[in-house]
Amino acid sequence: MGDDTQEFTIDEALISMGFGKFQIYLLAYAGMGWIAEAMEMMLLSFIGPAVQVEWGLSSNKESMITSVVFVGMLIGSYSWGIVSDKFGRRNGFFITAIFTSTAGLCSALAPNYTTLIIFRFFVGLGLGGGPVLSSWLLEFIPAPKRGTWMSGFSAFWTIGTLLEASLAWIIMPSLGWRWLLGFSAVPSAVLLIFYRSAPESPRYLCRTGRMDEALRILEWIAKMNKAELPSGNIVSEHQAPKVIELPSEDAHLLSPNKDEYENHDNLDTNQQKGASVVTLFSPPLRKSTMLLWVVFIGNAFAYYGLVLLTTELSNKDNKCIPNHASSESGKPVDVNYRNVFIASFAEFPGLLIVAATVDKVGRKLSMASLFFLCCLFLLPLAFSQSGDFVIPLLFGARICISATFTIVYIYAPEVYPTSVRTTGVGVASSMGRFGGMSCPLVAVSLVHGCHRTAAILLFVTIIFVSGVCVLLFPFETSGRELSDEVSDINREVELT
Repeated sequence: MGDDTQEFTIDEALISMGFGKFQIYLLAYAGMGWIAEAMEMMLLSFIGPAVQVEWGLSSNKESMITSVVFVGMLIGSYSWGIVSDKFGRRNGFFITAIFTSTAGLCSALAPNYTTLIIFRFFVGLGLGGGPVLSSWLLEFIPAPKRGTWMSGFSAFWTIGTLLEASLAWIIMPSLGWRWLLGFSAVPSAVLLIFYRSAPESPRYLCRTGRMDEALRILEWIAKMNKAELPSGNIVSEHQAPKVIELPSEDAHLLSPNKDEYENHDNLDTNQQKGASVVTLFSPPLRKSTMLLWVVFIGNAFAYYGLVLLTTELSNKDNKCIPNHASSESGKPVDVNYRNVFIASFAEFPGLLIVAATVDKVGRKLSMASLFFLCCLFLLPLAFSQSGDFVIPLLFGARICISATFTIVYIYAPEVYPTSVRTTGVGVASSMGRFGGMSCPLVAVSLVHGCHRTAAILLFVTIIFVSGVCVLLFPFETSGRELSDEVSDINREVELT
């Protein structure tokens, strides 16, 4: 009966098996998805101006080419999170890869503006599945090294931005925007090719009662890593025995155990019935959800705005050229792709900062500090947007905002339990798309209308507010094991 009475959790199994070939493959597969999304996001700053000139579009129509992608991502982030929480992580990112690769290739062949807009919407719909892929990877990583691992995963985003900047530098002057769209759809197609070898999350399987399937995947991981699983039966984190501190008399008076457990059970039961979106506003999650939404909106607005600002301030002679003047001349703005490429390298130091601080200093302090530092880099640009110091300041701001982007995608999945993890991150990510949508309609219009100072001050304000919201997050997640149920989060909040 020895082994039959012993139990182990997913985290304990992952820690015991250690690092090996499986993790390398997993990181490469998930990283390809992150490259795909980064390339599609980066090309937005290149495609609009080129299409505007070729088809004689108005400024509003040019902005719509970008905004419609974010509309698709808004819907996709919400939808795919729910799909993957109900039907599995693999099903979620498989469907999104089909949308992104197919619609991306069709965009390159679009015969007119209306068709292009429709295809770009479906590209955005597929890109909305990015949080599903990051949550899937996160559920294979044990708590002690989660921040470092997810920093490594985020390196693929940087690779994607550099790859897209390189492609734009090579392709745009000679072959044009259609070829850039076509090449940018290739990474999503690679996900489809290797899909059959991507395993389902054992944590998700465990929580849905499919213990045998979860065990088979863990055995496969152990075989690839040449390691051994712990002895005994696998259980979910929620089923595992926990050390419970004896409450004081005051604790009994203030919060009777019976009522407390009934509330916890009701939360979990409601979630199991499919009320996963409503669960995001349950008392243990409400504050985290609302603050995360603000941070995701601010981060998306600032990140895309800095990419666009780099392109705008890197045009010939760094002079402001209104959109209508560019379209009337029939020539696109002369973008200095070399400067755009150099600015994209800023994301590498950002990753190094994240890797060095996210586990040691913590998610909250690291993220808030970088938001405020980004404000300091941008403020001088409010007074002058020309000179040799422009690119270094943009470089520094890009370091900070890319680092905060990385950390928030580490923190957000850790806040939510397995039962609503991809739904929570997906909805937060979809809210971030409001920032992406409003950026081309508001900030881009200011930049293109030669109101650069107003645009920069807008960026600074939004970034500062995001930093304040980070400081208000209810608890730090560094070093904590992932929770499986809402009641586990409730205990975390009470202990903080």
